[in-house]
Amino acid sequence: MLVEKFIKYPPGRDVVFVLGAGASNPDGVPLQKELLPQILNPALDEIRNSTIGKVVIEFIEENFQFDRELNLYPRLEAVFGFIDYFIQHNESLNSKYNVARIREIREYLIKLIHYIVNLNTDKKSHYYHLFWKNIVDNVPNSSIITLNYDTLLEQAFETNDENESFFNKNFYLDYCMHFMNYEKIPQLKEYHYWINPREPLLLEESIEPKAFKIIKLHGSLNWKYCSCCNQTLLTTWDRKIDLNRGKFLGYTHPDKVEYEYRCPIDGTDFETLIMPPSYLKSLHHPVISQLLVEASKEIRAADKIVFIGYSLSESDLHIKALFKKNIRPGAELIVINPKKKESLELNYKSLAEKVRFVNMTFEGLIEKGFFSEFMP
Repeated sequence: MLVEKFIKYPPGRDVVFVLGAGASNPDGVPLQKELLPQILNPALDEIRNSTIGKVVIEFIEENFQFDRELNLYPRLEAVFGFIDYFIQHNESLNSKYNVARIREIREYLIKLIHYIVNLNTDKKSHYYHLFWKNIVDNVPNSSIITLNYDTLLEQAFETNDENESFFNKNFYLDYCMHFMNYEKIPQLKEYHYWINPREPLLLEESIEPKAFKIIKLHGSLNWKYCSCCNQTLLTTWDRKIDLNRGKFLGYTHPDKVEYEYRCPIDGTDFETLIMPPSYLKSLHHPVISQLLVEASKEIRAADKIVFIGYSLSESDLHIKALFKKNIRPGAELIVINPKKKESLELNYKSLAEKVRFVNMTFEGLIEKGFFSEFMP
């Protein structure tokens, strides 16, 4: 007999995991410092010969100095900071780059980042699947805050090489935001494939559903935002982007016919929903603002906060502020990072009194079974 059941979250959280680029890097997703060299790499014809690529490369070559042979490039956050200065002050750079053109270049640069990260995302992640297995087995009362755009984490929840899926064990994923996929209207009927874990679920009476919160504070490759109806479409594993037209691409199943994504409600072209690195970050996007509130709740509820592969960089002052004001007294911070740097330790010690450092990579954490340290 099927009955309606709600997923219930305990008021406190045993562990909140915070994932940085070091968690996805073992699967080939580039670190932030590697993105600009890849964009400017002459060997990447897909970028250099594309409409979007030509515009961005020309802009960077005209306004920044770099040396490929010495591997010296400007910091990506400095490039975005330069662009954001003109946008925020509503100033033109020169006759060639007025404010409208600079806004366009900013979006183009974001789409190039989207393209490069996606190149290394269309795969199954062995490490993330083991990460999920350890969480399910050892610390099910946990949540995840990730600063990564890629979808390897979510894909690993669905299946691995042995086709083991945690969905089949009555676990669900909660992105902590509303998607237009949840709207029960005719225009969206083909996008109703994602279950809303905050609505009642029809299940056998003996089954108790559980969910993990994933809060993607910097956005995601599989989120498409419509600036007309102000809603977001979750396209699960469709992340491809056309670098000549700037359009998001999807594929019909099972015949794999390519089509362009547009908002099913009003026909508007979708925008990327990823927050690029910048010294002048704007946190006013309605989705990002909502996710910051959700992250604050999880941080306040946590007994332990485990940072994995995250350097707490200078361009992420909003992340430092988020944790500084919400970590409750007595909560323990555990920092998993292979680099032993005094500056890194000082950054984290400024957040809380109880901080423990473990010099280990993400894959080392998984392989050595360190998860017993996080058990309540």
